[in-house]
Amino acid sequence: MSADLGKTIFVAGHQGMVGSAIVRRLNALGFTNVLTRSRKELDLLNQAQVASFFNEHKIDQVYLAAAKVGGIHANNVYPADFIYENLVIESNVIHGAYINGVNKLLFLGSSCIYPKHAVQPMSENALLTGTLEETNEPYAIAKIAGIKLCESYNRQFQTDYRSVMPTNLYGPHDNYHPDNSHVIPALIRRFHDAVQSDKEEIVIWGSGKPMREFMHVDDMASASVYVMNLPFDAYAEHVQPMLSHINVGTGVDCSIRELAEAMAKVTNFKGRLIFDTSKPDGTPRKLMDVSRLQAMGWSASISLYEGLEDAYSWFVKNASSVRG
Repeated sequence: MSADLGKTIFVAGHQGMVGSAIVRRLNALGFTNVLTRSRKELDLLNQAQVASFFNEHKIDQVYLAAAKVGGIHANNVYPADFIYENLVIESNVIHGAYINGVNKLLFLGSSCIYPKHAVQPMSENALLTGTLEETNEPYAIAKIAGIKLCESYNRQFQTDYRSVMPTNLYGPHDNYHPDNSHVIPALIRRFHDAVQSDKEEIVIWGSGKPMREFMHVDDMASASVYVMNLPFDAYAEHVQPMLSHINVGTGVDCSIRELAEAMAKVTNFKGRLIFDTSKPDGTPRKLMDVSRLQAMGWSASISLYEGLEDAYSWFVKNASSVRG
């Protein structure tokens, strides 16, 4: 990899949790020419701006981590925004890259691409085999389209565009909004506030029995750079032209109760955990089958507890700026 450290790399979405982690990873590995642009500097929804940007810079690789994201509430209220903006971002960046001779691109998707009732653990083969979860169907459809855009350009133009689908991610630069955050940042905020106000108990929705998989975003960044730079023959050995996406996860899940107990330990919360069984549990289990990625030679290295400690430390240092 050292011979390629001077290549020009564009990370789209560098201010988000995943994009910022990819930039950190590239910098740590010694890449010296990483391009980033804020939305004010480059609006990825504007085809002309994207085309001009790619024409201006001789780019070797693109990490497409930019996306419109949000929680269940936002997906329900703004479904048109989610499908439109994500489709346009993907189309502009992927086509702009191709037109300007960028042969290497990595598209980052989401585990929500899989059917609502997919067999657990969810393998890549489950794609397009059933009905999607209703609450985020527009977002999922857009991410599936991104996979198929990459595959279609590969088939027609012999590009090397790859796709990775992460499990539930958490870590630095996560979303801590009280209404739109996911489970780990929501729990970090609640446990931290409970400790600060000396609360004696925390009530958690559901029985605590559902199983979920969580991955630190730095592991996701490591996997992304690994997949991007895997020699083509080694990559092609494990994928098919029309089933080319790769699951990225830990391959290990935990119960919501175990997660809450770990969070209590990380935040030094000494009170009681109350599980409100009158509230819904949701899907009993969501776990990614990561055998394809492991066969390619990469496995996650950050344990859940180690990752939670890092995420909580970052939250404490940045609490004043990340509260919604």
